[in-house]
Amino acid sequence: MMLTQQLLLLSVLLYVAGALASLALNRAGKIAIYASGISALAAAGTGMASAVQVLAGGAAFTWEAAGFIPFAKFIIKVDPLSAFMLLVISLLTGATALYSLSYLDEYTGKGAGVMGFFNNLFIASMVLVVISGNAFYFLIFWELMTLASYFLVSFDQEDSEAVKAGFIYLFMAHAGTSLIMLAFILFFVYTGTFDFASFRGANLPVFTKSLIFLLAFLGFGAKAGIIPLHIWLPKAHPAAPSNASALMSGVMIKTAIYGILRVSVDFLGASVWWWGFIVLAFGAISAVLGVLYALGEHDIKRLLAYHSVENVGIILMGAGAGMIGIAAGQPVLGVLGILAGLYHLLNHAVFKGLLFLGAGSVIYRTHTKHMEELGGLARRMPWTALAFLVGAVAISAIPPLNGFVSEWFTYQSLFIASTSSILAVKVFAPLFVVMLALTGALAAMCFVKAYGVTFGGPCRSGHAREAREVPVPMLAGMAILAISCIILGVGAPVVAPYIGKVASALLGITAVQVSDGLLVFPASSMQAMLSTPLIAILLVGLATLPLLIIGIQGGFQAGRRIDAEPWACGYKYSPRMAYTATAFAQPLRVLFRPVYSLRTTLDGPGYTVASYFKGAVVYIAGVESLWERYIYAPLARGTVYLGKKMQSFQIGNVRLYCLYIIITLVVLLLATVR
Repeated sequence: MMLTQQLLLLSVLLYVAGALASLALNRAGKIAIYASGISALAAAGTGMASAVQVLAGGAAFTWEAAGFIPFAKFIIKVDPLSAFMLLVISLLTGATALYSLSYLDEYTGKGAGVMGFFNNLFIASMVLVVISGNAFYFLIFWELMTLASYFLVSFDQEDSEAVKAGFIYLFMAHAGTSLIMLAFILFFVYTGTFDFASFRGANLPVFTKSLIFLLAFLGFGAKAGIIPLHIWLPKAHPAAPSNASALMSGVMIKTAIYGILRVSVDFLGASVWWWGFIVLAFGAISAVLGVLYALGEHDIKRLLAYHSVENVGIILMGAGAGMIGIAAGQPVLGVLGILAGLYHLLNHAVFKGLLFLGAGSVIYRTHTKHMEELGGLARRMPWTALAFLVGAVAISAIPPLNGFVSEWFTYQSLFIASTSSILAVKVFAPLFVVMLALTGALAAMCFVKAYGVTFGGPCRSGHAREAREVPVPMLAGMAILAISCIILGVGAPVVAPYIGKVASALLGITAVQVSDGLLVFPASSMQAMLSTPLIAILLVGLATLPLLIIGIQGGFQAGRRIDAEPWACGYKYSPRMAYTATAFAQPLRVLFRPVYSLRTTLDGPGYTVASYFKGAVVYIAGVESLWERYIYAPLARGTVYLGKKMQSFQIGNVRLYCLYIIITLVVLLLATVR
């Protein structure tokens, strides 16, 4: 146990040391990049070693110190859930740290050392969030994580969109933090302490428990990006450098999932069934709408950002089903639901990190995020194309890769939930199954578009024609995650029991058997069975057997006819004939018109000119989000208006400021005396 604690402490110290070294060496350029990258890589290795020891059967541990605040002890608590989150953070950090050794070359002379400082500080704060055992310090590290990631999002101050995205992110993050703070204050009122250990045994009224749940769910949900609190996510993730985007999408938003599970299940015991139903419903809506919004995007990083909304929804579907099982007295459903959520949390971190790094590699060589300007990159960047393809197959839940396994467990938990004695759950669970199936189909369609338009077909611009493969460190970072996608899928019979133990420990019950040999099953093999190793063998055989038969029959001697130009129905082929991202998504935009709120407006001047010269009508099609138009835009205008009105209080009169202070002190005194 002592070694586990020392490895964890060393990991945090390496992150901090790397951040300070990177900042100090900012003017040294490449040396600063190596200082931050290598220190993060070493810290990820030690953090992973510490987490594996706990998950492999080592006992949880707690470390306490007096702290610098009288009413809050500094407590480090590493239980199976914290160790699991530490493992996820460390795995993705290792890949992105290796990737950044070459990727950040473009920032040499532009503050690469400052970026390394904020990046390492960001990772260290995430680690401290998931191992904190005191609410006060949890909030400090939560805010540190928010601020560090804000500076990464708005790092390019010359890009007005990045600055705007950073502001929106900071606003939504602090709004969520306020709700989380209120939830912890309610715990403090009843327990007299901010220690998480006291929260678990708190004797709270049912109404207070429900209020705490709602505050925590909405507060953490803002950071997770659930709909309709997702407005910041598709703006902030694309604005950040790609290695930071991978961390934000892959693990930062998962700290919010950790917070929801910690408060709802660990502290409150998930004792009311409608809590889980709300989590499940928000998850299902986020999954479907997230993938629909992704389909309408042509910016490759915005597309991936919307898929984060979708996959957070899938994670919450599993977690919600598990919470329903706990409240309904169905421990098997409770374990399976939490298992499905945690498994997909890990899987999403891996394949979404891989996809963001793949997108970063494309941008690194082509200097554009617009898919309509790409195409033909599979020939010019074959290893990047292969890595992106693995991530695309995994996120589309195609067997035998990891995304399929976790979604399979989510399906099984929803099937069990449909047999619940709670009428609302029994009625709506089949609908949630359909929504999950629709999400999977649309995700596959979206990545056929993303991969096909980006890597397939002809080159559509000079950017694509001049592209070449990225440096080895970037390929190595992607390779780690691509191999992890395969291992977490094919190795499901080995991986699932460990995640099941984390879920069982969170619920405080005996572990449920979910695998036997090469099979995984939802507690009972009578309900369903899955063997990803067997599927992998069959798929490999399906691909190699025809080649083997051709080789035996001597078919390779006949030679091949190669025609580089596609068939164009007898017409001379032109790259303009290739299917574009816009054309691919157009049928769904029309089909889901209420979701997209598609507006087609006639361009008056364009109509006049076109009708005079060409006799054509020019249309402008734009996709607008209902959430932005009807919720966040009025909210932003109202906030600006309120801010301008409040400026009247700041008139430079010192005596008036003293009056404000006296009024505040009187109010606080009355509240304390009462």
